[in-house]
Amino acid sequence: MLINKNTNVNYTVRQLKLPLEIEKLIDISDPVYTFCEVMDHIDLSRYFVEKGCRTGRPRCDEQKLLKVILFSFMEHGISSLREIEKLCRNDIRYMYLLDGMKAPSFATFGNIIRNELTDSIEQIFLDVNTYIFEKDHVDLEHTYIDGTKIEANANRYTWIWKKSCTKNRGKVFEKISALIDSMNHEVLGYMGTKLEKREEYAIDYVSGLLELYKQGTMLDESTFVSGCGHRKSIQQKQYQELQGYLERLKTYAHHIEICGEERNSYSKTDHDATFMRIKRDYMGNDQLLPAYNLQTAICDEYIAVVDVKPYASDMECFVPLLEKFNKSYGYYPKYPVADAGYGSYNNYLYCEEHGMEKYMKFTMFKKETTDKKYHENPYRAVNFKRNESGNLICPNGKRFHFKSRTHVYKNKYGRTEEIYECESCADCQYKSDCCPKASSNRTIRMNQELTSIHQEVISNLESIHGALLRMNRSIQAEGTFGVLKWNKSYKRLFRRGEKSVILELTLISCGFNLYKYHNKKQRIELVV
Repeated sequence: MLINKNTNVNYTVRQLKLPLEIEKLIDISDPVYTFCEVMDHIDLSRYFVEKGCRTGRPRCDEQKLLKVILFSFMEHGISSLREIEKLCRNDIRYMYLLDGMKAPSFATFGNIIRNELTDSIEQIFLDVNTYIFEKDHVDLEHTYIDGTKIEANANRYTWIWKKSCTKNRGKVFEKISALIDSMNHEVLGYMGTKLEKREEYAIDYVSGLLELYKQGTMLDESTFVSGCGHRKSIQQKQYQELQGYLERLKTYAHHIEICGEERNSYSKTDHDATFMRIKRDYMGNDQLLPAYNLQTAICDEYIAVVDVKPYASDMECFVPLLEKFNKSYGYYPKYPVADAGYGSYNNYLYCEEHGMEKYMKFTMFKKETTDKKYHENPYRAVNFKRNESGNLICPNGKRFHFKSRTHVYKNKYGRTEEIYECESCADCQYKSDCCPKASSNRTIRMNQELTSIHQEVISNLESIHGALLRMNRSIQAEGTFGVLKWNKSYKRLFRRGEKSVILELTLISCGFNLYKYHNKKQRIELVV
C-alpha cells in the first residue's frame, strides 16, 4: 500500500497562526492602549516636514516611527536602536503601532532621532504633558526641584583644566619676554631694530613679532634645515622657538574659550561635559569624572521640566530651570521646593522678583533648626546684642565699629555686606571661644537682608504646610531619580554634546510620564 506524501513542506509543527485581528492578542490593560490614547490627541504631523523624493524607496512614516520610539522609552526607560528594531520584528505591540508597515532598521530610527527630533522633542514632550496634566488634574503650583549628576559618554582621563591653562600661559609669557631679550641682544641689536616686550602677549601681537623678526633678518623658511648633520642658524632657532610659543598660546586660548567663564574644566571627547564628583564612584578613589547636572521639576509625580547644565553646583541651575518652566507653561510655580543645594542669596531674590515663595533650604538649615547649642551660641554674630546707639556688642561688652562695605561674591543684584571690627580683643576672657584663630581684633560680616531671608525660610519650612512640602519633595523628586537610575538602570549617558544630551533625557522623561500616567489609570480603574 502506497503512503501519500505531503508535498507541502513549508511549515513547522509549532508554527504560529495569527488571527486576522492581531489586536485581540494584546491584553486590555497593556500600556500600549494608554500610549495610543495620548498620542491620538496630539497632532504629530506638524513636527515633520514633507520632503519629496524622485528616486529610491518611499520614505517611512515618521509618525509611526516616533510612536515606536516613544513607546520603547515608555516600556524600557532607555533602549538601543538595535533593540528597538528587534522589538518591531518580534513584539506584537510594536507591530500594532507600525500598523502594517515593515519593521525599519536600526539606522532608520537613528536618523529620525538625530535629524527630526533634536529640535522638536521638547515641544513633543510639552504636548504630551499638556494632555496628561489636563486629564490627571496636575497641580503645577507646587513644584519639587532636585538634581543629580549623570556620567557623560566621554573618556575618563581626557580632562582639560582652565586654571592649568592660565598658569602655563603665564609661564609662556615669561619665556617670550626672555626670548625677545635674546633676539634684541644677539641679532636685532646689530641691525638697529628692537622688539617691544609686554607683560601679556596676545596671539595677534606674537604673530606680528614673528613677521617683524622675519623681515628684519631677511629669513627665508625654504632654507631652513633640520635633522642630523645640519646646524641651525641662531635666527632659525629663535624664529622656530617663537613659533612654538605662538602655537602653545593658540592651544591655551582655545581651551579657555571652550571652558568659558562659568566652568573650570571640560573633556576632550565631549566639550560640553564638565569634570565633577558623582555618587557612583566605581573607581573608589574620589576622582572627578566627566558628567552633566540633570535638573528636574516634579509636579504630582510627573516630570514637568527637565534641563541639563554643565555646572557642578545646583545653585547655578535653579534660575535656568524655572525660566524654562515659565517658558513652557506661561507662569512661575507658587511654591518651588528644593533642598539645601539651591538656597542662595541670588535664588531667594529671584523668587521675590517673580512672586514665588521661599521654600528652598539654605546650607546651615538643618543645624540651625535641630542643633540648639549652635542656634543659641552667644559668639555667633547674629546673636550679638545691640546697645542704645545700635552698635553690636560682643559677650565681653566691647563694641563693633563699622569698617567697610564689600560686594557679595557672585551676587547678580548688586547687594553688599557690611564688615565690622571689635574695638579691642586684648586680654578678652572669651577669646578662645569667640575667635581662637584671630591674631588681632575680631571682624564679622553682616548681611541683615540675608539674615531676615533665612528667618523667613525657616518659618516657611517649619510650618505644617512646609513640613508636608518637604516630605513630598523627598518622596516625589528622589523617587523619580530612583525609578530612572535603579529601576530602569539608567546611570550613564549614551549621547555626546549638551543638545544631544537634552534630546536623550527628554525622551526618557517623556517615557517616564507616559508610564506614570498608565500606572495611575490602572490604580483608579482597580479602585472603581
